[in-house]
Amino acid sequence: MIGIVGGGIAGLAAARRLQRAGHEVTVFEASEQIGGLAATYETAGDPLEKFYHHLSGSEGTIVDLIEELGLGDDVEWPIGKNAYYIDGTIHPMDKPWEILAFPYWSLYDTFRLGMLVLDVDVRGGVPSFDSYEDLEDYEDVPVKEFCVEHTTENVYETFFEPLLEAKFGERAEDVSAAWLLGRIKFRGERDLLKGEPLGYLKGGFGRLLDELLDDVGSDTVETSTRVTDVTYGESGVESLTAQGPDGAAEAHDVDAVVVAAMPTVLEELTGYECDIEFQGTVCSVISMEESLTDTYWLNVADDAPFGALIEHTNFIHQSNYGGEHLLYVPKYIQSPEDPVWQMDDEAVAETWLDGIEGLFPDFDRESVNWVQTARNPRTAPIYERGYLDMVVPYDLSEAVADGVYYAGMASEAQYPERSLNGGIVAGYEVADRIVEEY
Repeated sequence: MIGIVGGGIAGLAAARRLQRAGHEVTVFEASEQIGGLAATYETAGDPLEKFYHHLSGSEGTIVDLIEELGLGDDVEWPIGKNAYYIDGTIHPMDKPWEILAFPYWSLYDTFRLGMLVLDVDVRGGVPSFDSYEDLEDYEDVPVKEFCVEHTTENVYETFFEPLLEAKFGERAEDVSAAWLLGRIKFRGERDLLKGEPLGYLKGGFGRLLDELLDDVGSDTVETSTRVTDVTYGESGVESLTAQGPDGAAEAHDVDAVVVAAMPTVLEELTGYECDIEFQGTVCSVISMEESLTDTYWLNVADDAPFGALIEHTNFIHQSNYGGEHLLYVPKYIQSPEDPVWQMDDEAVAETWLDGIEGLFPDFDRESVNWVQTARNPRTAPIYERGYLDMVVPYDLSEAVADGVYYAGMASEAQYPERSLNGGIVAGYEVADRIVEEY
């Protein structure tokens, strides 16, 4: 039997792949329900993810899985409209003429940024089309140094710097240029006349998790069950101990163990230490009677308690949610001492609403139906310089023992951006190695 620690999308994807290769599998999930960061809220219509989700055009693995599970016809690709709020004004940033009209950039600024986005290095006046192919070349390059050299200092100060600070806070200048390049490559192709199509599963990504659970079998997954120990013999892993909801501990003989959870769980069970640092998120969903803007993703450069406002119902129509207008308000947290992390849900909601009023004086609090807030202390890695040297290998036979594998967020599949697609890739990578070995 293969034991899988963690019932998120990586663990379920690994379980399905292993079952199809003929292996017996048991998934142990410590919480009451599967899904991890893809858990949902109820609305007046379809369920909604607690933490915002969409697909980029480069994420083919998750689309293939959705099709295999019979949901392919329900994947939609609307345009995810982007804009930038600076000095009290919203500037659309999707179409070429909108970017050219951005008043803070000269034509030269726009040209240099455009060349970077198109993967063309124009330093020295001679275009190079392969300078950015190998991300490892930029692993030790500070992101600020890279942006100034490959675009302009003005582009960095008016565009990249506010975005980096919103994403990484006080750790922004520790980030690697390789992350930024990888993030640019991660995004899909754009429609020059409309913008970037982004994918969403009709009814929410919870449907994918439900179908995955049905496919692997609910009897394969033990929820409210925490793995507390893994034991080894001369030939490698031999058993794991799991504590069920009644508090009773039970030992299970296993041929291999897959840790599809955070690296803290891996360290607790195996002693393997991961040097990657993570940041948390406080993310609220605000239900409103009226739309705040006509934009899906609004990056905010002005002083505000959040770095972006993500209006989900400008992406997926509000009719899917009983007419509610749904707005995500997230903040990345680099330290548990962050004042927002210390607030209770009511104080968080007041902070967000005060911030929205500061940006939009006509915002009417009376239009708010409800606010729900989710928190997680480790939602994303801090992609600092040297990150790729710190990723946890899929196969930990050399570092721990034969039969120990890792498919959590510290795996290579979650670089340059953590995603549902990356979780599935990690699950597949581990499953394929187990199939080959056993």
